[in-house]
Amino acid sequence: MKRNIPYELFISLRYLKAKRRQTFISVISFISISGVAIGVMALIIVLGVMTGFSDDLRDKILGVKSHLVISHYGAGITNYQEIIKKVNKVEDVLSATPSIYGQVMLSSPSNALGVVLKGIEVDSASKVTNLASFIKEGKLTDLKLPASSGVPGILLGKELTMILGVFCGDEIKVISPFGTLTPAGMVPRCRKFKVVGIFDSGMYEYDSSLAYISLDNAQHFFNNPAAATGIEVKVKEIYQVKQVAREIEERLGISYQIRDWMEMHKNLYAALKLEKMAMFIILILMIIVAAFNMVGTLIMVVNDKHKDIAILKSMGARSLSIMKIFVLEGLIIGLIGTSLGIGGSFLLATLQNQYHIVSLPPDVYYISHLLIKITLRDLILVTISAISISLLATIYPSWQASKLAPAEALSYE
Repeated sequence: MKRNIPYELFISLRYLKAKRRQTFISVISFISISGVAIGVMALIIVLGVMTGFSDDLRDKILGVKSHLVISHYGAGITNYQEIIKKVNKVEDVLSATPSIYGQVMLSSPSNALGVVLKGIEVDSASKVTNLASFIKEGKLTDLKLPASSGVPGILLGKELTMILGVFCGDEIKVISPFGTLTPAGMVPRCRKFKVVGIFDSGMYEYDSSLAYISLDNAQHFFNNPAAATGIEVKVKEIYQVKQVAREIEERLGISYQIRDWMEMHKNLYAALKLEKMAMFIILILMIIVAAFNMVGTLIMVVNDKHKDIAILKSMGARSLSIMKIFVLEGLIIGLIGTSLGIGGSFLLATLQNQYHIVSLPPDVYYISHLLIKITLRDLILVTISAISISLLATIYPSWQASKLAPAEALSYE
């Protein structure tokens, strides 16, 4: 043999190249390869969509929210500057900032809506969150600058400005239900603010329900001077927040509650993880269906090659070698199908990520378009699964071929 390869592999490759009278078998082989390719591509794309959605959602959440939030049981934090100094001494902490927030109603000439009003310390807040990078109009520093009319500034989400029908420079009323107690009853606290900026985080939930003012103005508005509702912390490694939280708790004592971003959104991420696992199980069935097509293809090849198998056995080929021929043929089909599926998935992922072919309503899915992120872990998992299923599909046809008796096969020739 001229080719320096095992004869079992050489014969397997020849069987895949059907002659003119064996065109039907060649078509069935093509269908088997296509089935594996489509199954692998669908599985990689779906897992990539789930990973991309989860990572994009995490980045948007952590763009507006902090990694850790420290609060005091039953009251605000009056000595928040001292607490921040202690927190910053923890090794894995990058920065910390005070904040104060509460439920309010925003009122404009055209509409009114209940939102969360958050007071932030502008200089340190930009070191803890990426809020500044989301601002499309105005600047974060405009919150601490007094307006020319003496009206303090407020930063609104893009969706919120659309609901209220306001733009930068417009004035709105901020109303708090916790007002001043008078003989006639509770009088809600009301104050005018000027829209000095608009942010767009890409998450409808935040863009339609969050408003920011400076910490000083928030303390004055909520009648809680020199106090903070919580302290927000940024850490070096987002997946080590629980360890950092324990270290902070040891320094501050048990009177403080510390919650991390994973705990605050655990229901969402648990649901995403479960859904990803379910989709993997469902879509792996596509590859199993393609494997059944492969079984049919190999059985037809075995039936068509009775004479060839008999001649090989008469020349001294062992049953194990005959079995190897058809195992290798099935493995080649699986490898080609898996390779095509991987290539197709990368092509579709590139097109979707670059041109945003599939868009989504952001008020339903949190994001405006699908983001496909193919990870090495998912790629290895799918590849191993597809090739393993392809190998298992070759066992029965290969075993049938190895059991064929030469005399019985040649008696019909």
